[in-house]
This record gives sequence, structure tokens and C-alpha cells, in this order.
Amino acid sequence: MTDNRLSLLIETLQPHMKPEQMLANEPMSRHTTFAVGGPADLLLLPYTVKEMSLAIRAARALQLPITVLGGGSNVLVLDGGIRGAVIQLQALTQVLYRHDDRITASAGHMLADVCEFACAEGLGGAEFACGIPGTLGGAVFMNAGAYDGEMSHIVARVRTVDHRGGVHTYAAAACRFAYRRSRFQETQEYVVEAELLLHAASRTAIQARMEELMRRRRSKQPLEMASAGSTFKRPPGYFAGTLIDQTGLKGLTFGGAQVSTKHAGFVVNTGRATARDVLQVIHAVQERVEAAHGVRLEPEVRILGEK
Repeated sequence: MTDNRLSLLIETLQPHMKPEQMLANEPMSRHTTFAVGGPADLLLLPYTVKEMSLAIRAARALQLPITVLGGGSNVLVLDGGIRGAVIQLQALTQVLYRHDDRITASAGHMLADVCEFACAEGLGGAEFACGIPGTLGGAVFMNAGAYDGEMSHIVARVRTVDHRGGVHTYAAAACRFAYRRSRFQETQEYVVEAELLLHAASRTAIQARMEELMRRRRSKQPLEMASAGSTFKRPPGYFAGTLIDQTGLKGLTFGGAQVSTKHAGFVVNTGRATARDVLQVIHAVQERVEAAHGVRLEPEVRILGEK
């Protein structure tokens, strides 16, 4: 976007944010776990909730499009990139503390780090999440889950910034959690902090459980390759990976993108994929699985930007 509004936004934010927090024409392949994607017109990396709120208010005042990301997992940025301001919360890590059986953490903390902190504090209940890629905020936003657990089971309170820059706090019951859903996807609010309700447990037992789950992940999932995580949502009554495998699609390749030969539920970047390659794989899988089984798979990854 060759638009002087971007220059005005940078000028507005310069007294409050450092140059390394405002990156123009920044390739999103550097900021997503899929390692694909064109440039963001302007990538903003706020360190505090105040900076994030200010960035949203300033971009909104200039009528610039705003896209908010967590750590860059569970998203596919298209090759044309993202217009306007992209606000990524991976640097929002100021808060991390325990109070009784609760942990409060900023949204930018990696979920794995929050799980390790809980273990060190002797608090159990979050072990299921230790291998989920991405940030705490993204996990709450998507109600991420694994191994019979999901974020809705442990979230007690959520703090958000809305699309106007206003700050809000919600109890868990108000978050409208469902399978890979929360109210925040519908209300254009962005998670900036979460309080988790856990329980006292043996550090040894917590660590053993996390190690067991990570062994299972490493044995079954292509963690050594770039991906966005699980590519498709689980359709009612089925497992996406099983349907894809039964359709004979393991190893299906377009360009540098491939249905993982290790776990059919993952589309991976074999090294030089473009977002177009990934989309071709996703669409081919959808069409062939629907033809074979009558089930239309829905992507779990958020698809952002322009082709």
C-alpha cells in the first residue's frame, strides 16, 4: 500500500514505539510458522497493552485496515501479503505471575512457556497444551486443544482490546467457548492477557505427563517441518487426518507444499513452498475427501491477505 496514511501512522506511533517495533513491507514468511506469505504493509510489535490500544486507535483514525496475529501459527498469509497495519502480539510478554492456584500471563507468551511455568510452580491442568504451537493469546482466541483438553477447561478470565482500542475483561462464562471457537472471533476483540485456573500437583507428575505428550506428538506429527499446525478442523463424527489418509492423500504435493507423510492432518512446507502451493494442497484435499466420503473439510488455519 503506497499510502501516506502509513507514514502518518508511523509518525503518530514514533513517540511511543521503537523503530524495531514498526517494520514496513515486512515479509510475513519471517513471522509465521508456515514460513510463507507476502509482505505486510506495516508490521507493528507492541510491547504493552497500552501500545497495542494506541496502535489500533491510530490506525482506525486513519481508516487503515487492521489485522491482529498471535505468534504466527494457525495462519496462512497469502503471497500478495496483507494491506494496512498488521499487529503481532509475540512481543507482548510483560505479565507472568502466580496467585494461589491461578496463573496470569500476557498473550504473547508462548503456550509451551506458560505450561513450563505452571509446572515449575507445581500447578497442574495445563499439561495437554504443552505441545500446542503458538502463543497463549492465540490459543485462547481459537480455543485450542489437544489430548482431550482445551483452553476453555482452564481459562478463568480474559482481557481483550477491541477493534476501537478499548480494553475489556471477561469471565470464562462470557467467552462463549466452543470447538475451536470463542466470542472474540465474532466481536473483533483481541486477547491480550489470560488468567488460568489450575490445581496443585506434583512437579514430577506434571513434568512426566508433559514429556509423555511431547513424545506422542513427536512420534506422530511432523514437528520437524514448517507448518501452521493441524490444517483442518475435526468434522463431526470423524477425524480429518483419518479421512485424508483413507483417501490416499499422504504425500500429495503441489510445488513445495505437501500433505505430511507422517500425519495426514498436516500440510507442511518442504522447503520452498508458496502460499499458492499450500492453497492448492488444501483445495485438492477438500475436493477429493468430499468426493470419496461426502464430508467437506473446513480449514482450521486462518487464511489472510491477498493472492
